[in-house]
Amino acid sequence: MKLKTRITELLNIEHPIVQGGMMWVGRAELASAVSNAGGLGILTGLTQPTPDDLRREIDRCRTMTDKPFGVNMTILPSVNPPPYAEYRRAIIESGIKIVETAGHNPREHVEDFKAHGITVVHKCTAVRHALSAEKMGVDIVSIDGFECAGHPGEDDIPGLVLIPAAADKLSIPMLASGGIGDARGLVAALALGAEGINMGTRFCATQEAPIHANIKQFLVDNDERSTNLIFRSLRNTGRVSKNPVSDQVVDILKDPSATFNDVAHLVKGADGRTALETGDISAGLIWAGQIQGLIHDIPTCQELIDTMVDQALEIINQRLSRFTA
Repeated sequence: MKLKTRITELLNIEHPIVQGGMMWVGRAELASAVSNAGGLGILTGLTQPTPDDLRREIDRCRTMTDKPFGVNMTILPSVNPPPYAEYRRAIIESGIKIVETAGHNPREHVEDFKAHGITVVHKCTAVRHALSAEKMGVDIVSIDGFECAGHPGEDDIPGLVLIPAAADKLSIPMLASGGIGDARGLVAALALGAEGINMGTRFCATQEAPIHANIKQFLVDNDERSTNLIFRSLRNTGRVSKNPVSDQVVDILKDPSATFNDVAHLVKGADGRTALETGDISAGLIWAGQIQGLIHDIPTCQELIDTMVDQALEIINQRLSRFTA
């Protein structure tokens, strides 16, 4: 018995479980492992330093799986933005059939992807943004609750409310994201109106995640309180693991007169990459969500997905059936 939804049909995958794009983490090792396990793996486009590097990473992933996988492209405001159009062209010319977009003003990218027959998943943190994405023509919305790692928006709406609120208004299928890492979260997401789930932090604590073992154990050792919300006063909230660096960022930004420049030296992406690759917990920001509190082991992606699906079916067919007369 399997969980069949519009998500599994649209993405041509066995299980309604998607690995979100994660900077420095979404590489071929992880994406291929998730896809081989029956989910959808995602390469993070901007992890690759150039569009040609992304082409090579796509080719490398294809040597590791014959299952569907996608590419994430996150569009963020920047003084010196990366060449998004060139990355988009690399994705299209490489024959990728699924793209996860996120960030601001994705219209030109969505339109180009759609014109080339690519299925587009757009990540949103609010119902109004999800409806805009639907009107834009995306195929699937991934809705991020306040529990998520990364940027949860400024509305502070947790998944228990945000998911059904979005389901009430969307006609396209939806992935639930944020605070999900086990079978209970999968079943809850389906009950709330989603047709699949998107996991990031949970996939970081797997054997195939291309990050240092110290970081994986750090996620296992943390609990649900072990995150910090940074950049709140700057209206660019981010949820990261609680460590000396994020503690310092929070402390500095408590000053109402503080600006981004006061913490810029602490939040450099290169330092976060150093932390992930060297295992030095204090080297930089480590992006992770509240789901840390439900991570207790470091399985393979196959073990994780198999266990989640088996337990989800058991919950649906056995535990929940006991509540019916």
